[in-house]
Amino acid sequence: MLRRLAPTLLSCVRWTTSSEAASRYGAVALMSAEASLALQADEESVDPNIIEKKGIRLKGTPLYLDMQATTPMDPRVLDSMLPFMTEQFGNPHSRTHLYGWESEDAVEVARKQVADLIGADSKEIIFTSGATESNNMAVKGVANFYKEKKKHIITTQTEHKCVLDSCRFLQQRGFDVTYLPVRKDGMLDLDELQKAIRPDTALVSVMMVNNEIGEARIMMVNNEIGEVRVMMVNNEIGEVRVMMVNNEIGVVQPIAEIGKMCRAAGAFLHTDAAQAVGKIHVDVNSMNIDLMSISGHKIYGPKGVGAIYIRRRPRVRLEAQMSGGGQERGLRSGTVPTHLVVGLGAACKVAQEEMAADSLHIRKLEKRLREGLQTRLKGTQLNGPEDLQHRYPGNVNMSFAYVEGESLIMGLKDIAVSSGSACTSASLEPSYVLRALGVEEDMAHTSIRYGIGRFTTVAEVDRAIEMTVQHVNKLREMSPLWEMVQEGIDIKNIQWAQH
Repeated sequence: MLRRLAPTLLSCVRWTTSSEAASRYGAVALMSAEASLALQADEESVDPNIIEKKGIRLKGTPLYLDMQATTPMDPRVLDSMLPFMTEQFGNPHSRTHLYGWESEDAVEVARKQVADLIGADSKEIIFTSGATESNNMAVKGVANFYKEKKKHIITTQTEHKCVLDSCRFLQQRGFDVTYLPVRKDGMLDLDELQKAIRPDTALVSVMMVNNEIGEARIMMVNNEIGEVRVMMVNNEIGEVRVMMVNNEIGVVQPIAEIGKMCRAAGAFLHTDAAQAVGKIHVDVNSMNIDLMSISGHKIYGPKGVGAIYIRRRPRVRLEAQMSGGGQERGLRSGTVPTHLVVGLGAACKVAQEEMAADSLHIRKLEKRLREGLQTRLKGTQLNGPEDLQHRYPGNVNMSFAYVEGESLIMGLKDIAVSSGSACTSASLEPSYVLRALGVEEDMAHTSIRYGIGRFTTVAEVDRAIEMTVQHVNKLREMSPLWEMVQEGIDIKNIQWAQH
């Protein structure tokens, strides 16, 4: 009966096809841009489009430029998921009937789609709930498996919070952890890394692309700063962890070189590639990557799903962090959510097919946004490397001098942007990633991270420039420091009275 009703049910749920959804997204984006043009209207006038949330009045749907925090789901991804949310609802681990067989087949297709995107074998892909779980599995799993021989871990001060917290967790249990500083451009000093490596080093953890400043190292990127780092470890079991692209500054690290060094030393290399996979080319074999973390919602897929790549030859061993039914080859127990995994696979397939076009689109918009802000506003600082060889262009992290940071964020309430990593942006403290780069506290407080993606339009970028220029100038008009600077006073030499 359910099978006969399924097409009807699906037609009720599937409110749009891929092409219709794409058109609808474009219309929503256009409406969003048009709604934002209403900023010139009288603040006190009655407007039926006013939205009030958390005590803040918004004039329509804000522009969305926070792609490092999350991305909108691609309509094609949604289409792939819907059948497994309705008529094909079987448990993929049920091996005795059609419902289970259908779901199992779909999971394995998705596993291959993820593997194909990164040049891996499908048997090397383990599904997780996201990059945070994958990072925990890699750091704690490898450390605990080899703890009888190696108890030293190396990471950097700009890693994602889940990596830093995992290292502190191990520290409390007897492991020795070295937290390396980074240069002003977010890159790791490889000489310092080499000095830090000891005979008992088991793991080195570095983000491929930083998500705050978009620094890329390959040439992969750390999720806070987008940087990829290189490290060598003892040839017995050592692991190197590298964030491929940093989520705050978009730094991209030289992963291929790092991987070559690690392989020569017999060390394991792990990279947090949540901000890199699907956005820049990643090949785990040519880069000699041993473990890698992947996130679904960073590549226009669903939230709540991710993956970890674990090399089979040479074999990487790790201790499971979750007990249960032994799913995912005993490394990640629990029922695999078929619809989410199918969505992740579809997102990887689309990314593989459209990465080149996405990259050209994003580079064009990055140049327009960055140059638009830098030419119209003095005292503007790009955080992270300017060279796009070492920074993911979809991440533009800017600081604006002589502006109060919280006031600027509130002034830009009609643009969805971030003041740093989404995991920590609720804090009033300046970004620890920017502080690690040596950015002065007042400038770190005024940092804005603009995220550009597949669906971002020229109109949205232009509107973001206009609104940012408008609010920065407005705040500077109220700043006595800005007035002194305009009069030629060097405020750094002023001795302020203490009260």
